[in-house]
Amino acid sequence: MPGDCEFCAIVAGDPTADAHVVYSDADVVAFLDHRPVFKGHTLVIPRQHVVTLPELSDRLLVPVFSVARRVAAAMEAGFGAHGTFVANNNRISQSVAHLHVHVIPRHKKDGLRGFFWPRQKYESPEEAAEVAARVRAAIETV
Repeated sequence: MPGDCEFCAIVAGDPTADAHVVYSDADVVAFLDHRPVFKGHTLVIPRQHVVTLPELSDRLLVPVFSVARRVAAAMEAGFGAHGTFVANNNRISQSVAHLHVHVIPRHKKDGLRGFFWPRQKYESPEEAAEVAARVRAAIETV
C-alpha cells in the first residue's frame, strides 16, 4: 500500500480519510464520491492497491464488478434512480491512482450529456451521511 494513496487510507479505516462507506467485504470497499456527479455517486474499489483495470487480478475481477453490479441495482431498486452510469478511468482522468469503478445514479432528464461530468458537493457531512445510509440500505435489499 503506497503511503499517499487516499483510497488505501479508506481501506485501512483511517479516520482522517473521511469516507462514507456504503459497502465493505473482504475484497471490496464502496463509498460515496466526495464530489459526486449526482448524489449517491459511489466508488467501488478493491482493498488491494491496484492502479488500473488491466492490473486487476482475475481473482478480484468478479468481486469488484459483482459489487459494482449490486450497487447499480441498489441505485434503481432502493435509491430511486431510473438507471445508472458505470465507468472506470485508467490513468487519463483517474484522479486517484487506485482502481475505482464509478456507479452514478441517473434520472431521466438529469442533464448529463455524454461524458461531461458536472460536479457538485454535499451540503454538509450530515447530508453525505444520510445519502450514504440510503445507499447502504439499498445495497442490503439487492
